[in-house]
Amino acid sequence: MADFVHLHVHTQYSLLDGAIRVPELMKRVDELGMKAVAMTDHGNMYGAVDFFKAAKKKGLKAIIGCEAYVSIEPYKEAKDPKSYHLTVLAKSLQGYKNLMYLNSMAWLDGLHQRTNIPRFDFELLSQYHEGLIVLSGDLGSEVNQAILKGELDKARDTAARYRDLMGADHYYLELMDNALPEQRSATTS
Repeated sequence: MADFVHLHVHTQYSLLDGAIRVPELMKRVDELGMKAVAMTDHGNMYGAVDFFKAAKKKGLKAIIGCEAYVSIEPYKEAKDPKSYHLTVLAKSLQGYKNLMYLNSMAWLDGLHQRTNIPRFDFELLSQYHEGLIVLSGDLGSEVNQAILKGELDKARDTAARYRDLMGADHYYLELMDNALPEQRSATTS
C-alpha cells in the first residue's frame, strides 16, 4: 500500500461531504505506510495550512488541491447554474498560488446567485494553469456526465480539451472504485 496515494480526499472542511479530521487522516495514512496524501475539499482550501502542518509533523508529503466547480459558460456571464466537478492539484508553489487565485475568483466573481456554488470557467483555468495537475473528476465531472449520458464522443472531446490545455503529463483521467454502479459504468466505458 506504500506506493498508493489518495488524490481525491474530502476532509472536515468539505461541509456535508467529508467527515475525517486532518489529524485522524494523517494518522491513518501513516498507519497504512503511505508516503503522501492529497486534500481536495469541495470548492475551498480552508484547511490547506492545517493539512500541510499535520502532514509535515508525520513526515508525509501533503498534496494540496481542491475539487473545483467549473462553469460550462463564461462564469461571470453564466445564467445557467450548471457546473461540473474538476479535481485540481498544486504541483509547485506557482501551482499553489494559481489554485488559490482560481478558488478566490470562484468565490468573488463566480458565485452563482441561485445555487451559491463558487465556480470558475475553462478560460480562467487556461490563464492560471501553470504548476497545476488536473484530474478529470468524479461522477459530477463533465467527462463522467457525458459518459453516463452515452455521449462518448463528447467525453473524449472534453478530456482532449483539458489534456491539450494542461499537457499530457498534467491531465489524468480520475478512477474511483466506490462501489457505485454509475461509477463502475463511467470507469469501464
